[in-house]
Amino acid sequence: MFPSFSSFFSKILSLTGKEREQIMHLIIGLGNPGNRYKSTRHNIGFMALERLATRLEVDLRQKSFQALWGKGKIENKKLILAQPQTYMNLSGAAVRQLQSFFKTDISNLIVIHDDIDLPFGAIRLKRGGGNAGHKGLSSVESELGSSDFIRVRLGIGKPVDKTPVERYVLEPFEEDEEGILPDVINWASEACAEIVLADLKTAISKYQTKNITFHKKED
Repeated sequence: MFPSFSSFFSKILSLTGKEREQIMHLIIGLGNPGNRYKSTRHNIGFMALERLATRLEVDLRQKSFQALWGKGKIENKKLILAQPQTYMNLSGAAVRQLQSFFKTDISNLIVIHDDIDLPFGAIRLKRGGGNAGHKGLSSVESELGSSDFIRVRLGIGKPVDKTPVERYVLEPFEEDEEGILPDVINWASEACAEIVLADLKTAISKYQTKNITFHKKED
């Protein structure tokens, strides 16, 4: 059943507990900066991170480490939410600087990104693996010297015509996709919160899906 997004985060925000001194999780949304790219398929990672920031009342106004970022917490677990401002292909530079400064273990790094190999509406969660040609992921792996971080993969589908992939990912979503996009973003945001609150396995069991519209029909 598709849970209430507002009630999910209201519960999180009402929780209290002794804060840990160490930043426990670093959550990165991949995308390109600037209004030109704001609504494009390649920026769905930015969209999901912004949704998570809004619900957790995290202000993404800090400008350093080649990123926009802010501090927050879920229950007693501190986190950093960040959007690299280097453009997609150089995202790893910002991630490396953030991870190094806040001394976040790579096992607690979560990267939200678009995935052309998944149909629109699909969400996949996993740790490690290849980058399937995604230049943002490739940059992160290269800069960190490891691929052992958690990925929240958001399907954007493949072009149905002969549109080059490089152009397709920089185009806005279709009108019918726009109607589903808010649910995809909400679902991805909740999945990230679940990873922090519980673990990856639990998040997979609750939020991994082949098609977000299936869950809406179950309500």
